[in-house]
Amino acid sequence: MSERIPQRADVPAESRWAIEDIYASDELWEKDFAKARGFVEKIAAFRGKLCKDAKELLAYFKLDDELTLLFDSLMNYAQRKSDEDTRVPLYQEMCGRLEMLYVQISGEAAFVTPEILSIPDETLERFYEECEELRMYRRALDTIRRRRAHYLSENEEKIIALAGEMQAAPDNIFSMFNDADLKFPDAVDKNGNPHQVTHESYIPLVQNPDRVLRKSAFDSLYHTYEGFKNTSAAMLSAQVKTLVFRARARKYNSTLEAALDVNEVDTAVYRRLIEAVHDNMGLMHRYVKLRKKALGVDELHAYDLYTPIVAGIEDKVPYEQAKREVYESLAPMGEEYRAIFREGLENRWIDVCENEGKRSGAYSAGARVHPFVLLNYKNTLNWEFTLAHEMGHAIHSYLSNKNQPTVYSDYVIFVAEVASTCNESLLMQYLLKNTTDKKRRAFLVNYFLEQFRTTLYRQTMFAEFELMINEKVERGESLTAENLCEMYHKLNEEYYGEDLIVDPELDMEWARIPHFYYDYYVYQYATGFSAAIALSQRILNEGAPAVKDYIGFLSGGCSADPITLLKGAGVDMTGKKAVEEALGLFSSLLDEMDGLLEQNAV
Repeated sequence: MSERIPQRADVPAESRWAIEDIYASDELWEKDFAKARGFVEKIAAFRGKLCKDAKELLAYFKLDDELTLLFDSLMNYAQRKSDEDTRVPLYQEMCGRLEMLYVQISGEAAFVTPEILSIPDETLERFYEECEELRMYRRALDTIRRRRAHYLSENEEKIIALAGEMQAAPDNIFSMFNDADLKFPDAVDKNGNPHQVTHESYIPLVQNPDRVLRKSAFDSLYHTYEGFKNTSAAMLSAQVKTLVFRARARKYNSTLEAALDVNEVDTAVYRRLIEAVHDNMGLMHRYVKLRKKALGVDELHAYDLYTPIVAGIEDKVPYEQAKREVYESLAPMGEEYRAIFREGLENRWIDVCENEGKRSGAYSAGARVHPFVLLNYKNTLNWEFTLAHEMGHAIHSYLSNKNQPTVYSDYVIFVAEVASTCNESLLMQYLLKNTTDKKRRAFLVNYFLEQFRTTLYRQTMFAEFELMINEKVERGESLTAENLCEMYHKLNEEYYGEDLIVDPELDMEWARIPHFYYDYYVYQYATGFSAAIALSQRILNEGAPAVKDYIGFLSGGCSADPITLLKGAGVDMTGKKAVEEALGLFSSLLDEMDGLLEQNAV
């Protein structure tokens, strides 16, 4: 019998994040919420003034900074409390009230962009000459004016803002359905023992050497989703229709262009990623064939993809061990970087354990007081890497917040996965360097191969699926459970090749991926992974100069566009080179694993 999941109240305080660092009580949150409501009137007072006076324009940006900091505290507290136990109505209600207030404020501020766009270039240059403080906001103003063609009239902007709460509905509904309401039957092992299936226990279950248990967990998960296939299709369809509405309202040619333009990334970057992966699909097929051979099975199924192919190696990594090893692996980054990591561990930035109702998965939220990291830690190597990953995000947020003014402190999502994956790469290099046992090395090499499969290939497959479903709706076609499953089945066949049996249950995987509600987010895992491999290799090979460039990138926030920031760190993501170099490492790892198989190390 597996251990049951504790209630929130039973989790030790030292394993819970220090949410009181934002507000010591709900009452203090309410006081700041009342303060935030006053910004509706404060913003309205600037109507008609922004285009006429440099000091008024500066005053508005300062007010906006103040509101940003206030909302940072309000939203982080409400969302983090809600995620602690998604079943608690109080914090769901607080999040809802905050969303409504945000929509109200956005609606009141609808005049801001049209007024800024109406300022003639020569007038704005005069403003900069008259008001030195305003120059700090030049990039923010340039970013707004760069997207001139996609802004609407004041009344139209107000309508778009008022629709914000409705546009958030598909993601909110999916979150409640997936995290709070959905329950899975227990899986059963070869001895007939039950094992609880949750979002967090699923991966450890399909990593188990007991194939009966793996298949049972796989069936439990996907048969449950299959029972809600039409509901799931309706939720995803609503999400894509929302994106199409938003893109067309803002006069973009596609949802892809609309999503990437926010981060100043050309759509060619997205398509080149897919092209580069397709050009190297044979490497993925080779890995699947190698896995099938190593496991010694006549048929390789989806529930065989996560179990280690190296037998007899203990995959147990207690949390204390994980903290120690990740810290040691970050030595090439220098003591300043490691001191931030240590501060996070010692000052309860991290919510460690799974509890009933807790949001699934893992994330880092870059609050101004300090980052907050959500884990659902299981004692496995995978969760050790998750700790490294999320603390990479946290340190990125910490450095950006510390080194940039409020207006530029929030880095864009295109670079978000670089710091997290660079940490993972450094951890892997550390573990390989400190391993002499051939079987243990084979285990780690396979784990590294799995990172390529799950991050570079699988996330690119997700990105291709997301592009397909958006383009389908843009053509005026509908999304149904049947055609979603059909598209997903074909992609799995293409990416995994003939050596994997694409079970019909796997066709429902699209229904459990929360990132399909994040508006073209997943491709950045693959581009970020590729950039991180290059950066980690540079740090290990060049030392201090590379670290200095990398810390500069982490400290950059959005003070420049993401492509420029990455170039400053030593990586150019405008072409296929970074992806192809990462896949070159994948190829060499396949060669090493082949050799280890020949030496009977597996």
